[in-house]
Amino acid sequence: MSGLVDALLIVVAVVVVIARQFRASRIDTGRRWWLLPVVLAVVALREPGLLDAQHRTASIALLTAELLIGLAIGAGWAWTSRIWAEADGSVWSRSTKASGAVWAVGIGLRAGLFALGAVLGVHQDSSALLLALAATLLVRSGTLDWRARSLNTASAAVAPVPAYGQPMVRSSGKERV
Repeated sequence: MSGLVDALLIVVAVVVVIARQFRASRIDTGRRWWLLPVVLAVVALREPGLLDAQHRTASIALLTAELLIGLAIGAGWAWTSRIWAEADGSVWSRSTKASGAVWAVGIGLRAGLFALGAVLGVHQDSSALLLALAATLLVRSGTLDWRARSLNTASAAVAPVPAYGQPMVRSSGKERV
């Protein structure tokens, strides 16, 4: 794929992710939350320009920093998201203002890394950014899935109490008069 297609894929993925993060969304713990990050990683790793052959060490250092920032953003995003369980047992999440701050800091750090690479003369391909985005989404989705499962087990351990006006369910077959 060309750099333009990679850049377009990155922009579309980021816009979709950011637009969806501030809406309440149901977390389905049974779905394949890892699929999109794996697809993005495969697309990124297929490109030959991931590392600069002329500046291999600096390129590896920048890629490592990019991945670490991606992992930190994913973790920060997941832990700053509000998560709750509804009465029917479904788990929902919505990002908070702190999640937006995590994104802003992450974008700033990534811009700083790009500037550092440009000063060092390291050729930087969009596949490194795509790989970091995959890491961000993988950590975020995995952490939210883990939090949702732990919330489900914690709420399932407590027997639901009937609300006022609802009939009590008795365990014995006979009803007292």
